[in-house]
Amino acid sequence: MTTITRTARPAAAAALPRRRAKKRRDGRAALVFLAPWLLGILLVTAGPLLASLYLSFTQYNLISAPVWVGFSNFIALFNDPNFLASAGATLIYVVVSVPLVLVLALLLASALNAKLRGMVIYRTLFYIPTLLGASVAIAVLWSELFSTNGAVNNLLSIFHITGLSWLGDPSTALYTLVALNVWTFGGTMVIFLAGLRQIPVSLYEAAELDGAGRWRKFTSVTFPTLSPVIFFNGLMVTIAAFQSFTPAYVVSNGTGGPVNSTLLYSLYVYQVGFEQLRMGYAAAAAWVLVIIIGGLTAIAFSTSRFWVHYGD
Repeated sequence: MTTITRTARPAAAAALPRRRAKKRRDGRAALVFLAPWLLGILLVTAGPLLASLYLSFTQYNLISAPVWVGFSNFIALFNDPNFLASAGATLIYVVVSVPLVLVLALLLASALNAKLRGMVIYRTLFYIPTLLGASVAIAVLWSELFSTNGAVNNLLSIFHITGLSWLGDPSTALYTLVALNVWTFGGTMVIFLAGLRQIPVSLYEAAELDGAGRWRKFTSVTFPTLSPVIFFNGLMVTIAAFQSFTPAYVVSNGTGGPVNSTLLYSLYVYQVGFEQLRMGYAAAAAWVLVIIIGGLTAIAFSTSRFWVHYGD
């Protein structure tokens, strides 16, 4: 027994340098494969992010060198009526469109989860708007649909209803953008559908044995089991809504009109930075949006433990 132990110790000691050398080789190989990603993070994400943070404390017009002004840009923001108008329009846009996207996507995902003939075709048709997305072409089409002589008013005239100037009226212009955002619910629907497919049928069978109806099965089985997916979709849709730019730019021809009703926050940052060439001011406005989204994300994660239920 003693001889075996003494023999094993030198063998283990000799194998230790080989294991260390293998780990070093594996580490170097990992760095080689990660190098493109690391360079992308440093040059495309982290570098510009830090540069914009510095510029947010400066007065910079892309021509002359940045001049340090401290917190003056941030203070001026909250005295800017266009900033307040864009914040209000964006808040309405997010509060109205995000719940509509989530509810519509979940309802259609529940309907498409049924094992009926032709459901593959329906899933494809509902997903097509997401493939098109909020592109320039779709925004132009949306402008034509809601114009005074557009298809929406022509459809209403069939029922002897006088159409509105949807894009020219400040009280309705923003809601045309909401409708466009809701129309692109396909990606959210597909994620909900994937989540619904993962719910064990045995849970619904057990609920039926207990006499649960449809609403009871939804509140006691579907919602708790699907809550991680609802949380993920809600977070992604909210962040995307805060960053919406193309529809507002195309529908208003870059003005945010009428009367700043479609001046979403990203459009406001674009106007300040690329039309007025106030890059330092635009960077400060962009960082305010980063702080808002980061704060809402932190709140969402901190409160998720009360209603998001994972496998355990």
